Amino acid sequence: MAAISILKAVALLAERDPERIVLIEGDRRVTRRELDLTTNRLARAYQRAGVQRGDYVSLIMPNSIAFLEAVVAIWKVGAIPQPLPPKLATKELNEIIALAKPKLIVGNPPNRPVGCAVLPLGFTPDADLSDGPLPDIVAPHFKAMVSGGSTGRPKIIVAGNPGMIDLDAPFPTVRPNERFLVTGPLYHNAPFLAATTCMLSGGAAVIMPHFDAELALQMIDEHQINFMSLVPTMMHRMYRLGAKVRGKYDLSSIRAMIHSASSCPVWLKEAWIEWLGAERVLEAYSNTEAPGYTIITGTEWLKKKGSVGRADNKTCEIKIADRNGKELPVGQVGEVYMRPILGPGSTYCYGDRYFYIGAAPRQIQGGWDSLGDLGYVDEDGYLFLADRRQDIIIRGGANIYPAEVEAAIDAHPAVRSSVVFGLPDEDLGEKVVAIVDSVLPVSEEELVRHLRTQLTPYKIPVSFEFTDSPLRNDCGKVRRSDLRAQRMAPATQMPTAAVA
Repeated sequence: MAAISILKAVALLAERDPERIVLIEGDRRVTRRELDLTTNRLARAYQRAGVQRGDYVSLIMPNSIAFLEAVVAIWKVGAIPQPLPPKLATKELNEIIALAKPKLIVGNPPNRPVGCAVLPLGFTPDADLSDGPLPDIVAPHFKAMVSGGSTGRPKIIVAGNPGMIDLDAPFPTVRPNERFLVTGPLYHNAPFLAATTCMLSGGAAVIMPHFDAELALQMIDEHQINFMSLVPTMMHRMYRLGAKVRGKYDLSSIRAMIHSASSCPVWLKEAWIEWLGAERVLEAYSNTEAPGYTIITGTEWLKKKGSVGRADNKTCEIKIADRNGKELPVGQVGEVYMRPILGPGSTYCYGDRYFYIGAAPRQIQGGWDSLGDLGYVDEDGYLFLADRRQDIIIRGGANIYPAEVEAAIDAHPAVRSSVVFGLPDEDLGEKVVAIVDSVLPVSEEELVRHLRTQLTPYKIPVSFEFTDSPLRNDCGKVRRSDLRAQRMAPATQMPTAAVA
């Protein structure tokens, strides 16, 4: 069917099957009818607070049913949801609020911005507000996500597509009427997009407030989950539970586990393929701006190990270019660019292009958007990533990609996660250093012996720092520039570990 407003979609699904469950959190269940009525009343409360079509509404909320109800209510008044991490530093939060100028904040900000209404966590609409149908309206933009970027300066990425959904074809990786396990934070693009499109296409979002490896397996078994999205950090924690723990749970309901957001070590991908089966392990590559995407099944990946897939030729194009924007030949590493294919026959699902608040896009002539990564395509059109453009280490004129070194370190059985970056070196320009989060005792000497079988000598870190604190956030992301800056500061200011 054709795309319709989210307001219409929620009402239509409630009319078709009012008692079908659409949201699950702990012991609480929300039916389609309850979602429609609750968000009608909540939408009127937002209107009473001054929200109109085209306004931004910032959400400072943890993963919860209340979060997704708030998002639906925002769409129902034609406004744009703008999720924020609940633990965001006050300075960064204030910078984002100054950029977005939201009409309303739902949550508990540390201070009340001027000209902005605030409805706290646990807010309940006044009883006099009706839960009856609302006039149809379409939000001009589906979402407005936040990114700190490589510079640490926040920017808001406003989606080009409006607040509409096609119930029969919600999104390439989402199928109607499935159950999706929300493992990552909903303020992050991938979990937000998957959870909302699943919910809006007749399925159910099963919400984890915080990721826990064994609890995720338990919830897949209990709720017969069909689809889930993970980052490699989550995959690593789940696999490291061991075969005995993993074997306690039935995962036969899973149609697809799709991973993204950061590089997945080859050994870990192989282990998941052996565990779930190649056709159920997918990988996607894009960014929040979504000028296009690639996708690869486990079956394809076994033939093209390390690839993140090919672009759908009805959706987007890929170009590998040098620093001057000149296209590079097959097999040569350069900056990865994408552009959507628009017009007749296109299956590009984002409508108009995104735009930034607080930054300018990195584009080259012809409508090509940089994804900020370095990589190459092979003769069959499969994309292989090298690393983030700004993270590359240049040692004595040689390019070293941190992701490659991290993958080698993470392959050691004692290691949970690692982060690799460069520090200034008087002789060679930069030296390679690593921070290692280990689950078992491991020495620097043992890691070096392990890496000698994995890497050429100049890529092996010259020093290792050990920590028992997580190195990546709940989205699987790490900001190497911060770690680098902290370790270039005076020793008295150096923390023992840093979390992105």
